[in-house]
Amino acid sequence: MAKNSTSSTTVPGTAWLGRGRHLGPEPERDVRRNLLALKAARVIDDFLDLDPVEAATSTDLYPRDESADPGPSARRLFEARWRVADDVTVRAQLTTYEPESRRAKAGGVSWALAAEAERAWEPGWPSPATVFWPDSEQVPWDHETVPDVRLRSANHLPKDDDELRRLLRACTRQSWFIHVVVHEAMTPDALGRRPITAFLPPSLRHRVVEHRATPDQALIADFVMKRELGVGIPRGGAVILPPTPQAVDYDAERFTVPNVFLDGTEPTRLLERIQEFAALPQPMPTEAEQVLTRLRQGWHLLTPDEELAHARAMVTRYAKALEAMTASCDLYREAAESALEALAEANGGDGAPRSVSQATARQDPSPWKSLTKSLSRFRGPTPQTPDPEVPQRPPGE
Repeated sequence: MAKNSTSSTTVPGTAWLGRGRHLGPEPERDVRRNLLALKAARVIDDFLDLDPVEAATSTDLYPRDESADPGPSARRLFEARWRVADDVTVRAQLTTYEPESRRAKAGGVSWALAAEAERAWEPGWPSPATVFWPDSEQVPWDHETVPDVRLRSANHLPKDDDELRRLLRACTRQSWFIHVVVHEAMTPDALGRRPITAFLPPSLRHRVVEHRATPDQALIADFVMKRELGVGIPRGGAVILPPTPQAVDYDAERFTVPNVFLDGTEPTRLLERIQEFAALPQPMPTEAEQVLTRLRQGWHLLTPDEELAHARAMVTRYAKALEAMTASCDLYREAAESALEALAEANGGDGAPRSVSQATARQDPSPWKSLTKSLSRFRGPTPQTPDPEVPQRPPGE
C-alpha cells in the first residue's frame, strides 16, 4: 500500500489552481483576445495585462511579499475579476513563463493560474481556465506539464512498462490536477471515446485529467499501479489516483468504481466519486503556494472602492512615517544639545546651556584652527607674544 502521508498545507476551499502548457505560437495573444471578448460581453468586470517587471515594482493593495514576485522567467501577468452567484467576487491571476531550456521550447510556454472567491468554491461556477483561455479545441492551451497529457481528452496509457511507471509517478507527484484511470473493457465506439470529463461541472472540468487503459492493458496497468501507488484498477472499471502526498481521508476502495460503461452515457457513479474526491482537502504543492501568495499579495486590479481605501491607507502610512522622522530629528537635536553641554563643562566653561545654533555660530569655520586648538592641549601652555606698545623691561631688572 502507498504511504499514508499528508501535507501540512492544503489548498483553501476558496481557491482554484491550475498549471499547464500552451503549445501554440502566441499564447499571450490568445489570452488577450479572450479577455477582451469576455469584457465586451460583460462576462467579466475588468482585466489587466501587465509586464512582470512593472508588476513586481508597482504599489499593491497589500504589503508585498518576496514570494509574490513572478520571477525572472515570467513573460506576462494577466489579472481578471468577475462575479458569480449573487455578486460573489472572484479574482484570478495568470502568469506565462519562458521555457527553462532550449529543449523545453518545443514543449511550449508554461502557465500557472490561481483564482480565489470571497467564499467557498462551487463546482458549478465558470472555470477560471476558460476566462483566460478560449474554450476551443483549436487553441492548444490545455497540455499538462507532464509530457503527452492533455486536460480535455482521453489520454491512453503507454504500452511500455517503464514509461507507464514514469507517467504515473509524474502525474501523482508533479501535477496540480486530479488524475483518473479508466479501463476499456472493450474497444469503444466514437461515443465511448469521448472523455468523461465533459460530463463534469464547469469549474471541475479543467481540474481532472483522464487516462485510458486499452482492453489488453488490464493486467499490466493493475500491476504497475498497485506497485507504484498502492491502488489497483478493476477490469472495465476506474480509479482516482492518490496524489503524493496523499489527500486527507483518501480511501482506495471508496474511490474505485468497478464498472464504467463507455457508451456515451453519463457515468453517474464515477462522476460522483470524482466530485467527492475533489471536495477533500488537497495537499498544496510548493509552486502552487507561491502562485496563490502572488494572487493575494501582488494584486493590481482594484475596484474604485479599493483604490480609495488604498489611497487612504497610503496617506496614513506616509503620515506615520513623517511623524517618526520628526520624532527622530527631535531626538537627535536633544542629543546634540546634551553633548554640547557636556563638552562645555569638560572644557571648564560656565556650564550654562547653549543651543545648537549658538554653539555653531561661535565655532570657527576654519578646520585648521580647530586642529591647532586640539594639538595645543598636548604642547602645554603657549608662550605669550609681547605687545609692541607696552615697554619691556630688560632682563635682570
